[in-house]
Amino acid sequence: MISPARSIAFDILRKVEAGGYASDLLLARSAGLSARDAGLAQEIVFGVLRYRAQLDYLIAHYSGRRQKLDAEVRTALRMGTYQLRYLERIPAHAAVTESVELVKRARKRSAAGLVNAVLRQVDRDPISWPDRETALSCPEWLLARWERQFGAETAAGIARAALSAPVTYTTPGGRVQDVGSQSIVPLLRLSAGQSFLDLCAAPGNKTAQALEAGVRAIACDLHLHRLAQLRDLDAALVVLDGTRPLPFSARFDRILVDAPCSGTGTLGRNPEIKWRLTPAGLEDLPRHQRALLAAARAVLAPGGRLVYSTCSLEPEENEAIVAGVPVIETMRRIPGRDPGDGFFAAVIE
Repeated sequence: MISPARSIAFDILRKVEAGGYASDLLLARSAGLSARDAGLAQEIVFGVLRYRAQLDYLIAHYSGRRQKLDAEVRTALRMGTYQLRYLERIPAHAAVTESVELVKRARKRSAAGLVNAVLRQVDRDPISWPDRETALSCPEWLLARWERQFGAETAAGIARAALSAPVTYTTPGGRVQDVGSQSIVPLLRLSAGQSFLDLCAAPGNKTAQALEAGVRAIACDLHLHRLAQLRDLDAALVVLDGTRPLPFSARFDRILVDAPCSGTGTLGRNPEIKWRLTPAGLEDLPRHQRALLAAARAVLAPGGRLVYSTCSLEPEENEAIVAGVPVIETMRRIPGRDPGDGFFAAVIE
């Protein structure tokens, strides 16, 4: 038998490799699980994604060689190794036996002996990691970027922070929000009665935070299914492409452009990003972000205030986007230095 937690964790990790997002998949698949099974599934999924480079090195170390593994076999080995080496309360026999069964269920029965043999060698003895990419479980190209921008110590701190879940905060309305995310809306200096436009509103945490100030809010997003997450809020909901001229005749006192971005400030929460993102993947985002900012500025009322923000650490998505724009204040949060996710924000008037 395979426990529900390990079965779902295996399926989710396979879907993440195909392009899915762990948090969304866990939310959808864990609804019917007991609290214990849901917690274990979450621990395994995020643990494997956060420590992937270390796990792959350990698998090669314990097997005595680097070898090409089928994706299903690699996932089962990562799961088993993570449980045996990083979790203290997991019975070793359960981690080994169920990993073997997962491989059999995936129709890779010929690899069952390999999985069993490798996992039975896993121990907690200290390991000398071959390089910082493995030690910090973060791609070298990202570490090198952060080192150039922030220095070696801060770059390592960002990577270490991504190995654990960031601090969250529960709002008075019951929404769970990152503590760093909470710092963006106050930059708008909202007051009751102001007109407020949230151009990239889903999932709605910042809109909800703004509504606490008594603003008249319009919340927008490109996708209707994402806007559905805001249906409990007292805001007008509009589906639109924020990179095109906006269909509003009135201008807004306050505007938030919390732009879609690479998300490199959220690796503790979304660890799959660090394995999925490529240098080339950063090239298209700035064009989209500039278009969002330009469209928003066109409907900003005279004397109004606009905040452009991202949860990215990359200068192409932050300083480069607001260059040449009348910025009066900037704010940056860096994981490892500041609690919560990493954020950049620029206040524009």
